[in-house]
Amino acid sequence: MGITRLISKAFIPRQHALEAYDTQAESLQKKQLSKLIEYARNTEWGMKYDYRSIRSYEEYAARVPVQSYDDIKPYVERMRHGVRNVLWPSQVKWYAKSSGTTNDKSKFIPVTKEGLKNMHYKGPADCMAYYLQTRPDSRVFDGNGLILGGSHAPNYNLKHSLVGDLSAILIENVPTLVNLIRVPKKEIALLSDFEEKMERIARSTIGKNVTNISGVPSWMMAVIKRILEITGAQSLDEVWPNLEIFFHGGVSFGPYRETYKQLIRGDRMQYRETYNASEGFFGVQNDPADPAMMLMLDYGVFYEFIPMEEIGKENPTIIPLTDVEVGRNYALVISNLCGLWRYMIGDTIRFTNKNPYKFVISGRTKHFINAFGEELVVENAEKGLAAACAATGAQVSEYTAAPVFMGTDAKCRHQWLIEFSVAPDSMEHFAQVLDDTLQQVNSDYEAKRYKDITLQRLEVIPARPDLFHNWLKAKGKLGGQHKVPRLSNTREYIDEMLTFN
Repeated sequence: MGITRLISKAFIPRQHALEAYDTQAESLQKKQLSKLIEYARNTEWGMKYDYRSIRSYEEYAARVPVQSYDDIKPYVERMRHGVRNVLWPSQVKWYAKSSGTTNDKSKFIPVTKEGLKNMHYKGPADCMAYYLQTRPDSRVFDGNGLILGGSHAPNYNLKHSLVGDLSAILIENVPTLVNLIRVPKKEIALLSDFEEKMERIARSTIGKNVTNISGVPSWMMAVIKRILEITGAQSLDEVWPNLEIFFHGGVSFGPYRETYKQLIRGDRMQYRETYNASEGFFGVQNDPADPAMMLMLDYGVFYEFIPMEEIGKENPTIIPLTDVEVGRNYALVISNLCGLWRYMIGDTIRFTNKNPYKFVISGRTKHFINAFGEELVVENAEKGLAAACAATGAQVSEYTAAPVFMGTDAKCRHQWLIEFSVAPDSMEHFAQVLDDTLQQVNSDYEAKRYKDITLQRLEVIPARPDLFHNWLKAKGKLGGQHKVPRLSNTREYIDEMLTFN
């Protein structure tokens, strides 16, 4: 019996437990909220909102206001200086440095021991549980896993606390057993200079039997391309013939899918999306044929949702999981084992199914274009780009889009800056298909485009090779969890990038 078949048996009890997601979502979520309130009843926060007397979700929602990072920042700063029992009953040592965008402003998200165990490490284990359930021929544990993470940020450390990218915190605290089967070595994995890290990862892993890879698609692609350059191989299968799965997250996989098919040509290769944010582990793609992810219901996270059209209102509607509707976009609000209470994390999701609850990430609460009432979200953009690529043979590696505001000619439009790994056969055709598809998937965009009265047809500007890489490098944002802002209501990002073009 192979080692993978032997280890797979250990996942069977959890695979059975996950079946409860289909029918017991409400009770699972009720249990999470009760546990969270019990944990924090004697903290400074719990006493402020009298957690001891909370007996229902309705009481919790009525008593505790929705929080932004600015709201909790004073509490977090005291915790980082060693004050105990503030948002969570114990002293919190680790903080995930999160920008989520290329903003200079940093957020420091508490990462508790309980959060590490019950969210951030439970998630990858469940990824494997779901994967093995649908892949009985897997040999994933017969080799090594390449985990591409970020780095620590010692310049942000204080006497009583440590800061790093979430992925770096996970690598630093990973159980000893996992360290035996993961590559590269910790000292390489935690390097802060991404270009040095990429080179050393490539050279140190070429001779390994890598069966699985995990990381952000854009940064993993850079590592893979470097490996192919060093080895002269045409496909990563030639270097790692037993590679079978890529667990990816952080950015949408859509723009990278076709390029990955060229970089990894083997028939065995699968791709599974995960939703592991600094604030918690929320989703796992359990079915390779369905891009939607399962909402993870027993991780010490209680979920609430704000309809996207009410984001920014003074008193928005806030609903629990059981009241969501399939097909609507919601801002995600969480309470969790890391001391975040009714915290709006900045992502929007759209449910595709209930019982079990499955969803896709549709965008960011601050990353959409609504300059003219069009309410264009990242999910729309991904569908438009996919259609334009299919129609013109193009492949997109990076992109950003922003409005061009009304000038003296009373004309306005969206401007797309796109870096192609394979250029379209016709840029004009690409732009037309992209514009047409956006109208098909977004009725507000379609209405504003009617007869070119409000919005003119979008403009596509091809970016030179490595423009986005160089822009991120200039801002000190290479690697880790840094992301290119896909959509913006202002021209701040795109104007900077155009100076690099």
